[in-house]
Amino acid sequence: MKYSMFIFNFFFWVCGCIILGVSIWIRVNEDAQEDLNIDSSLFAGVDLMIAVGSIIMVLGFLGCCGAVKESQCMLLLFFIGLLLILILQITAGILGAVYRSKIDVFVNQTLVETTKKLQSTEPQYQTLQMNFGKLEQESHCCGVMAGPTDWGTNLYSKDFKACECPQSYNKPDVCISYDRKNIYKKTCGTVIINYLKDHMIILMGIAFGLAVVEIVGLGFSMGLYCQINRK
Repeated sequence: MKYSMFIFNFFFWVCGCIILGVSIWIRVNEDAQEDLNIDSSLFAGVDLMIAVGSIIMVLGFLGCCGAVKESQCMLLLFFIGLLLILILQITAGILGAVYRSKIDVFVNQTLVETTKKLQSTEPQYQTLQMNFGKLEQESHCCGVMAGPTDWGTNLYSKDFKACECPQSYNKPDVCISYDRKNIYKKTCGTVIINYLKDHMIILMGIAFGLAVVEIVGLGFSMGLYCQINRK
């Protein structure tokens, strides 16, 4: 039982590292698009999973030490901490499921202001326009929700290249002809919505998938605690 508990907690610590790494990766990708004014509440579940991953790493180490030293105090702390983590993790999964169903509404609301800034000719919005242009080139999309019209008169600037398709992507399912320009067919609003939904699925999969592992850990820790008590 002792060595089984140690092996379990080692893998549990590795799971904490994975949760923390994936959650930070999702958050960093979101921060790269912060100029798009996407509501940060959409990432409440991700922030919660970062906290969960950090605590799981600490608990995994605590469980390993408690098993090897046969410390009832450490095992009890591990049990209580793991129970709290399980509750937080299920909450994060539920948050992910709730916000995933509302992503379309949130994105449509928050990107309205971005459309106005894309159409502006004022210098303070040039950084936003440059960043959005990079997003268009990387994601092969054009405009926010309505396509090239979201750029207004900026679309006809001689330096404007963001929406234009290169020859290698000049295909009917990727590019369309608009006012004598070959531009990307897909809107960036659709790309952003799909991006958020896909990452919410990753979040929910991690949260609910590892809940089973944590329940096993609760059984191991309490079993070893009772054996030490009888001993």
